[in-house]
Formats: sequence, structure tokens, C-alpha cells
Amino acid sequence: MSAAVEIVSFGYLHDAPPTAHLTIDLRHHFRDPHVSPELRYMTAEDEPVRAAVLGTAGITDLAAATARAVAAFAAGPSAGVVTVADGCAGGRHRAPTFALVLADLLRLAGHQVTVTHRDLHRPVVQR
Repeated sequence: MSAAVEIVSFGYLHDAPPTAHLTIDLRHHFRDPHVSPELRYMTAEDEPVRAAVLGTAGITDLAAATARAVAAFAAGPSAGVVTVADGCAGGRHRAPTFALVLADLLRLAGHQVTVTHRDLHRPVVQR
């Protein structure tokens, strides 16, 4: 069954996570491109960042599992938008890349998907 799906990528260090049916925390299990000086000031709009994130073991498996979870929500008796929030530390690298991959998987499955990158264009968090 297809559903309307809203995906919101965000950074935990900027503000509280958005309200969602599923919240995916990418901070602790997936390598942060922020640690590489050459990637730090880039975003998921840059191919080297996307390649670094997608080259991390487990990330595409997690996207596929999340797509299956969305399908389970969509199969439920209540109609309505299924919201997925995925966050990393600053919201510039891992979360928006994950959101785009998840959106592609969901669109291939027939869902109507919107993606919002809440913190993508915020300044780099200095830590």
C-alpha cells in the first residue's frame, strides 16, 4: 500500500528532534564525515560527502529496514502521512544523505515522498 511520507533530516546539536512516527539516530553507529577536514564544511549536496556516508557499513541496510518500517506504518488501518525524522550531530552530512537514500527507496516502492533538510544550511557545529 502506498502512502504519503514526510522525511525530515536534522541535527541534534541545533534543536530537539522533530515529531515523527520513526526517529532514526545516526550519531553513534555511523562514521561522521565532520571528522575529515576536507569534508567538514561540505554538505550532503556534495558528492564526496554522499560517497563517505554511503560507504559506511550498515547505512544502506538501515535505509532498507526503515523503508520496510514505513511500509508497515502505511499498511495500518489509519490513513495519513507517515513521518520519518533522521538525525546526526549537525544535520549536514549523515542525516540528509540518509534522507535522500530513504526517499529514493520509498519512491521506488510507490510512496509519495517529501524531504525537508531542517539543518543542512546551518553553520558547522564546532566541537
